[in-house]
Amino acid sequence: MHQNSSSRHYVTFFLLVGAVAFGMVLASGAKITPTAFSSPNLQSGPVAASLAAPPNLPSFADLAEAVGPAVVSIQATSFETSRRQSMDPFQFFFGPRRGPQGQQPQQPQQREQDGPGRRSDSGGSGFLVSASGLVVTNDHVIRDASDLRVTVNDRQYKATVKGQDPDTDIALLQIESDDTFSFLSLGNSDSLRVGDWIMVIGSPLGLDHTVTTGVVSAKGRSIGINRDASFENFIQTDAAINFGNSGGPLVNLRGEVVGIATAINYGAENIGFAVPVSTLEQILPQLRDTGRVDRGYLGVNISNLDYRSAQAFGLDEPKGALVERVTEDTPAEKAGLEPGDIILEADGKEIEETRNLIEYVAAKRPETKVNLKVLRDGKRISKVVTLAQRPGNGPAAESDGPEEDAGIEWLGLRYQDLTPAARSQHGISEDVEGVWVVQVSQDSPFFEQGVRPGLLITSVNGKRVSNVREFDEIVRKAGSGSVMRIYVESLGEQGSQGRFVFVPVP
Repeated sequence: MHQNSSSRHYVTFFLLVGAVAFGMVLASGAKITPTAFSSPNLQSGPVAASLAAPPNLPSFADLAEAVGPAVVSIQATSFETSRRQSMDPFQFFFGPRRGPQGQQPQQPQQREQDGPGRRSDSGGSGFLVSASGLVVTNDHVIRDASDLRVTVNDRQYKATVKGQDPDTDIALLQIESDDTFSFLSLGNSDSLRVGDWIMVIGSPLGLDHTVTTGVVSAKGRSIGINRDASFENFIQTDAAINFGNSGGPLVNLRGEVVGIATAINYGAENIGFAVPVSTLEQILPQLRDTGRVDRGYLGVNISNLDYRSAQAFGLDEPKGALVERVTEDTPAEKAGLEPGDIILEADGKEIEETRNLIEYVAAKRPETKVNLKVLRDGKRISKVVTLAQRPGNGPAAESDGPEEDAGIEWLGLRYQDLTPAARSQHGISEDVEGVWVVQVSQDSPFFEQGVRPGLLITSVNGKRVSNVREFDEIVRKAGSGSVMRIYVESLGEQGSQGRFVFVPVP
């Protein structure tokens, strides 16, 4: 019986093997080998032809074609009559410029006519905002230029400066021509969301109409390159921005301008910054009509609330601008504002954070009356403020104030006197004196010793300095080859903290 059972098992096994073999022969003949096991050599034709286009992935070709005719390249020529050179946001913050093939730019050529001076050529990008030839670009692209050329669709035109605003690094040019131009519409940068697609078009390294794409990486960035940091509200993007992109547009998928390319992070890949177009919209009428921007001034030092501080003031949400300090003899003091007040509204517009108040007030002309809704001791009260001219703006400030690009070239610094605006913004009392550091180049002898914008220089070689004139005078008298000892201070919540830095004189 055992032998019969074993025989049946052997018969069953051989029958199964035969069935499997027969099935494989049939499958081979019918060409139904499973795809996962088929040889790639059996496929024919180009691979791309067999692949379906990815769903919902847009092509940027139509967008680039539509926007391109309104994007321009700018050539700026200036003649420097002194050793001092202005530093743009790229050089001081992100490293030295490079030429088209990565080399250092050529030294400015000696001017042969019209007296002594050194010729400096630079370039940038811009975009048309009117059919009559108004071009928006960065102020640092055209600053101090004696000759401006704008190239539109391979045709070059002469241009003049229509208006400049160093505080926001925006300039407006006028093309000298009766031609009619294509131009771009301004979009809504406030509605941008982190992750939205954007396109950048410009002339990086002289390569005009270069298109790069990416997304909005962040909003509301402050990176410390503007003369007044309170106006910094940069859009951060990973779309490639390089030297020469300055002033070019960031556009959304509808072809509307949402930002103006301004700066890059020299030590990183694809970290770029752009001025939001909402800033341009606020100042464009003044740049067009008067050539400069007159801003309203309140005279308070303000800060944002968090949930803990909001709770301390009896607020359910951390909204509003907390008044930390009121500067003497300013509109805020005259209107009766006090430290501890929380500004909740301006002319009925809700103030969620300090930037809302800064932008609203700065967009108003001097002598404008603004109705503020204020929370004080748990009660809501109203204060009417008549705005003044913001320090640092207007003809009087331009003629009587410190030079905008104050600095001795080899120091690699830009610095200024302590203006009322700087004191108010940073909470610096009137009894503090010194020179305010605005910019520090990476090749500056100060940079490697940790000196950064926002520090205060209070003495040089043991001599107190209270303004730019005194500082320049002492530095220029320092002997060649000597080492200056310079005392710098930082002013924080814990009080003043100072240290020496030692700078060799070339």
